[in-house]
This record gives sequence, structure tokens and C-alpha cells, in this order.
Amino acid sequence: MSARCQLTGRRPGFGNAISHSHRRTSRRFDPNIQRKRYWLPSEGRYVRLVLSAKGIRTIDTIGIEAAVARIRARGERV
Repeated sequence: MSARCQLTGRRPGFGNAISHSHRRTSRRFDPNIQRKRYWLPSEGRYVRLVLSAKGIRTIDTIGIEAAVARIRARGERV
């Protein structure tokens, strides 16, 4: 599963892990990505989306129909 949210587009961030001795090594900040299944009433089927926690909260606010419209407007297949 890719570490990318289908709704918000969040991807991993990169930075440095700094040890006690102040040595720097590269590290990765992964978003909280989860697979979630939603019922899409207009099409009479379930859709499975790969979302970040922020994307799940966004769907709770705007609704699944508007969220799927945003994803499709970006050119992704749902």
C-alpha cells in the first residue's frame, strides 16, 4: 500500500533523526494511512479508499459524495 492519501494527497515527509551526540541520519515521517470502505449511495456500491486520518475526518465533514467527486476531479479512479 502506498503511503499517499487519495483525498488530501498527503505523502511522507523527510527529515533528520538527531541523536544525543547530534549525529544526523535521514528518516521518514509517514502519514497515518488507512484503508477504509464507504457506501456510495449514488452508485449503489462500496468504494475502498486509502486515506490519511485527516482525510477520514474530511469525509465526515463534507460527505462521501463530495469526497469522491474531489478524488475524480484530480483524475484518480475510484
